[in-house]
Amino acid sequence: MVKRGLYVGRFQPFHLGHLGAIRDILEEVEELVIVIGSAQYSHNLNNPFTAGERLTMIRKALEEAEIDYSKVWVVPVPDVHLHMMWVSAVEGYTPKFDVVYSNEPLTKRLFMEAGYKVKPIRFHERKLYSSTEVRERMIKGVSWEKLVPKSVAAFIKEIDGINRLRDLSKSDKA
Repeated sequence: MVKRGLYVGRFQPFHLGHLGAIRDILEEVEELVIVIGSAQYSHNLNNPFTAGERLTMIRKALEEAEIDYSKVWVVPVPDVHLHMMWVSAVEGYTPKFDVVYSNEPLTKRLFMEAGYKVKPIRFHERKLYSSTEVRERMIKGVSWEKLVPKSVAAFIKEIDGINRLRDLSKSDKA
């Protein structure tokens, strides 16, 4: 078994596809480092939630799923905006890891070029379980709660995340 894996995502918001991926990865590794990417961004349509809110969503979802949190590290990492330095930045923010799990082409390429083994993540109903789909449903007032863990839905409602997204989707143009 691999000692420690790395899984990068923005988790905007954390959904059941993310949870399925984490369960799958934990079958292969002793510990998992979950990187909250683009950690410096919030309050825009693609990144509506803060790093702290995303960390809270992940923690609540893992607790709800009864995943042993002592085997998981959750680390916010801001973007560097220089691809040649991004892997080094991730390494600087996280504990050492042995393998990277990703399907995102740039992430895969950058970690492979840095010498890491990169493994694909099994998609869990990708068209349904995507953060973009969840955010679009929230804005339109369409049922979205079944796409995220119950604890995440409750947290988003608690922080008024739906109205935040709806406000961010508005324009000041007449």
